[in-house]
Amino acid sequence: MSHLKNSSMNIIIRMQIDKTLITFSDIAKEIGEIGGDIVGIDVISSSKTHTIRDITINVNDQKHSQLITDKIKSLAGVHVVSVSDRTFLLHIGGKIEMQSKNPIKNRDDLSRVYTPGVAQVCTAIAEEPSKAYSLTIKRNTVAIVSDGTAVLGLGDIGPLAAMPVMEGKAMLFKEMGGVDAFPICLDTKDTEEIIQIVKSIAPAFGGINLEDIASPRCFEIEQRLKEELDIPVFHDDQHGTAVVILAGLINALKLTGKKLHEIKVVLTGIGAAGTACAKILTGAGVKNIIGVDRHGAISRKEKYSNDNWNEFAQFTNPDNLSGSLIDVIEGADVFIGVSAPGILTVEHLKKMARDPIVFAMANPDPEIDPDLAEPYVKVIATGRSDYPNQINNVLCFPGIFRGALDCRARVINEEMKIAAAQAIADVVSDDELSDSYIIPSVFNQKVVEKVRAAVVKAAYQTEVARKDPLRIESQLTR
Repeated sequence: MSHLKNSSMNIIIRMQIDKTLITFSDIAKEIGEIGGDIVGIDVISSSKTHTIRDITINVNDQKHSQLITDKIKSLAGVHVVSVSDRTFLLHIGGKIEMQSKNPIKNRDDLSRVYTPGVAQVCTAIAEEPSKAYSLTIKRNTVAIVSDGTAVLGLGDIGPLAAMPVMEGKAMLFKEMGGVDAFPICLDTKDTEEIIQIVKSIAPAFGGINLEDIASPRCFEIEQRLKEELDIPVFHDDQHGTAVVILAGLINALKLTGKKLHEIKVVLTGIGAAGTACAKILTGAGVKNIIGVDRHGAISRKEKYSNDNWNEFAQFTNPDNLSGSLIDVIEGADVFIGVSAPGILTVEHLKKMARDPIVFAMANPDPEIDPDLAEPYVKVIATGRSDYPNQINNVLCFPGIFRGALDCRARVINEEMKIAAAQAIADVVSDDELSDSYIIPSVFNQKVVEKVRAAVVKAAYQTEVARKDPLRIESQLTR
C-alpha cells in the first residue's frame, strides 16, 4: 500500500523581459538550476528593448512552482505578468454555463418560448402548481447553497472564494447524475437570513444541497429547511460522508467476518460529519459507538455547552465510558476519524480488536499515515485519491438526488441514505472485494444508477415520494 507520489505539473509564466538588462538564456539557466524544465516558449510581443513571453515549465509540485516563480521575480530586468497552471486555466471564466434546449431561429419560435405563448403555460401552473415539475426546470434542478464558512480544508474563506468549489460540485451533479445544479454563494453568516433566502428561492428548484456551512449552524439550517420546505434538503458534508463511510464499512466487515450489531466503533470529531456518521451507523444497526472530541469521550455524565454534543451523548456510548482516545479505543473494531491529522498512533492500533478497520478521513492529512498503519490493520480507508479505498462523497450525492428528483421525494430520509450506502457497497462484487478495494471508483458508471434505484425504492417504501410509482417503475426497468 505504497504512497503514490504526486505527478509533475506544468505552469505557464508570462514575463516581460528588459533586453538591456538580461537575456532569455540567463533566465533559462536560472530556471534549470532549480530543477525547472522548460517545455515551451511563446513570444507574445517584442520590441527593440522589451519582449513578453509565455514560458511553459514542468515542475514537481506547487512548492516547486512557487520556488521557480520567486526566483524569476528576483531577477533584474524581469517582470512577472502572471502565473497559471492547467488548474487555473480550467477555471478561467468559470467551469459551467447555461445552454438553451431549443434554438430560437424565427418569430414563431420566439412567440412560443416567450410572449405571447408562454402566458398559457404560466396560467396552467398558477391553476395547478404541481405542473411546475413538468413544465419548468424545477424537475431537474438543485441549488448548491453555501456561505463559504467551512470550505474543504480552507475554512472560512467567504462566498466569493467558495464559488470554484460550488461550480465543481455543479459539474459533478451534471456529469455523474444528469442533474442541473447551480452554485449559490450567500454573503451572510446569519442563520435566519440563510434560511429565509433558501426558502425564497426554493420555487425554482427540485432540491437543495447545502455545502460547506460551518458547524453547529449547519444543523439548525438543515433542520429548519427540512421542516419548512416540501423539497429534499441535503447537507452533503454531513450525510454524503456518512453514506459513503457506511458503504465502505459494510464491505470491510465482510472481510473480517464481523456484523454491524456486534462491533465497537470509536469516532473522533463530533461535528457535522461525525454526528451524521453516528446517526446513519446507528440506523444501520451499530449499537456501540463512542464519540471522542477534544475534551475526551462524549458521555451522559457531562453537560456540554455544545448542544449537539448533548444530543449525541443520548444515543451513543452505551457503557458511558470516559477518558481520552487511548482509554476508549481498547477492543474497538473500527476507528472512524473526521477530525485532525496525526491523532491516531500505532499505540492506539495495537489496543484495538483483531483485524481492526480504520477510516482516517481528515484531509489533506489523515489521522494516521496509511503506510504507518498498514502492518497493524485489516483495512484502511482515507478521503484521498492517492491511497486505496477513497471515501468520496461523489459516490453518493449524484445518485441520491437523481433518485429523489425522479420520484419527487419531499425529503431525503435515513432509510433512503442507508439504501444508498448498501447500493454503493453492492457495486463491489465478492470476487472484487479485497482489503484495498472496499469501495467502488468514483468513475464506476454503475454507481449512480444503483443508488438512484435504491433511493427511489426506499422513498416509496417510506411514503415520501409523490410521483406516480408506475411511471417510475417503467423508467427503472428501461
